[in-house]
Amino acid sequence: MPRAKRGFKARRRRNRILKHASGFHSARSRLFAYAKEVVMKAWVYAYAHRRLKKRDFRRLWITRINAGARLNGTTYSRLMHALKKTQIDLDRKILSDLAISDPKGFTEILKKAGATA
Repeated sequence: MPRAKRGFKARRRRNRILKHASGFHSARSRLFAYAKEVVMKAWVYAYAHRRLKKRDFRRLWITRINAGARLNGTTYSRLMHALKKTQIDLDRKILSDLAISDPKGFTEILKKAGATA
């Protein structure tokens, strides 16, 4: 009786990992044992960075809003305080987009909030 080599199920499992490793350099994309390690690590990084991406974008938006606010003679913190006080509920994503694509509109919002110097 020939020995059981697992056959289809094992090959399917290995190929699934190797498919995820395509594009990796050298043996990382070709050898199952090595590919398995790097694919697992890639999944860990992907999970963590999906959370970090949210923080990174928020930081970017704040930087853009601050730059736009300083062009209008105020600071980010003064602007956000003025917006809250006047109950203008625009989130940071929208404000940063306005600061870049529509500087005049951004300036109007600052005036409405009373944040310009």
